[in-house]
Amino acid sequence: MRRGMATTALVAGLAMAATACGGGGGGDQQSGGELSGTVTFWDTSNDAEKATYKKLAESFEKEHPKVDVKYVSVAFGEANAKFKNAAGAGAGAPDVMRTEVAWVADFANLGYLAPLDDTPALDNTGDYLPQALGSTRFKDKTYAVPQVTDTLGLFYNKRLLKQAGVEVPKTVAELTAAAKQIKEKTGATALYLRGDDPYWFLPYLYGEGGDLVDARDKVVTIDDDAGVKAFKAIKDLVDAKAAVTDATDGQENQLKALKDGSVAMAVSGPWDLEGVRAGKEFKDRKNLGIAPVPGGSASQGSPQGGWNLSVYAGSKNLQASYAFAKYMSSAKIQQQTTEQLSLLPTRKSVYEVPSVKNNEMVAFFKPAVDKAVQRPWIAEGNALFEPIKVQMNKVLTGASTPEQAAKAVGDSYRKLLKDYK
Repeated sequence: MRRGMATTALVAGLAMAATACGGGGGGDQQSGGELSGTVTFWDTSNDAEKATYKKLAESFEKEHPKVDVKYVSVAFGEANAKFKNAAGAGAGAPDVMRTEVAWVADFANLGYLAPLDDTPALDNTGDYLPQALGSTRFKDKTYAVPQVTDTLGLFYNKRLLKQAGVEVPKTVAELTAAAKQIKEKTGATALYLRGDDPYWFLPYLYGEGGDLVDARDKVVTIDDDAGVKAFKAIKDLVDAKAAVTDATDGQENQLKALKDGSVAMAVSGPWDLEGVRAGKEFKDRKNLGIAPVPGGSASQGSPQGGWNLSVYAGSKNLQASYAFAKYMSSAKIQQQTTEQLSLLPTRKSVYEVPSVKNNEMVAFFKPAVDKAVQRPWIAEGNALFEPIKVQMNKVLTGASTPEQAAKAVGDSYRKLLKDYK
């Protein structure tokens, strides 16, 4: 999740070409002011969510019967590169895309996204959560509308923890201390640790008081003491057999382990709620508990995540695309998304709706989202994760020490971010 590498000058040149071919919306198909034509929508939601999003996207056609919404489900792991390839080539890109928050600045910097300021796509911006709206901005322009916000939490099996006689751990140290008892009393490993995805490294980094970079002062911070401690924390959990991990397929492996009860805990977000509940361990829905991610030696924190809706700069039907983005981020659709999928809205007003306010996942995750750590919304933000991924694997396999890993990531960042110290 949240991956991407630095873009070459060639791709940047293609971006300029894509922007030039899509300007102005002159190709929009209108009939007497009524929206018409085709809107292709790339949905990057997971298997548990995509059927709902498909129905919601198609419901736009009822309000605009002359518009044909072509829904396309695109795997999250493929979506970033697939969009860049299509937009760079000037062919095959969608009109609207469900865009991970870290992709917005990157795509906008390449010229692939249409600015949405003063367009119908932006509706009542004062109703959006400030942190969600922040992820849509790049160089003083708005390039997306917020659709879903999220953060990470600790999913835990209440039955297993009760059987082991342990409390929900509030820190990594408490988790490590409880792991032996969990194993002895239940046979389960305490935690599944996502070693394949650098996004899951962030709570350990924040827990040690660190961050990736200081974007304001343009300083790389990942290779300071906190970064070293974060790499050591994940290594120690695996070495102590308090956690199991995998370098690949972490999403599916973690989900299976939690559903089957082979692990007692896993760190994930609201997007996995329905998938987890499909497992045998959670036929009794009350058996699933969610708590804040365990803190480190300095603090506790989890990253702000979520999804936005972006309009392709080269769209031949900009007006219908603006309207579709507005519709899919509307209070009505966000309410339905929460009711059906327990995902968190980005609009303040939706949290006042009883069905949303009383949703158990909202009850936990909304306070967590309010305190989530903002990531650097810079064009290179998505590319900051790949060096961490490489070094996580090296640390977990013993190929590098935490000190070497932190230094290597810092060195990579300074090559990527030319004006950072």
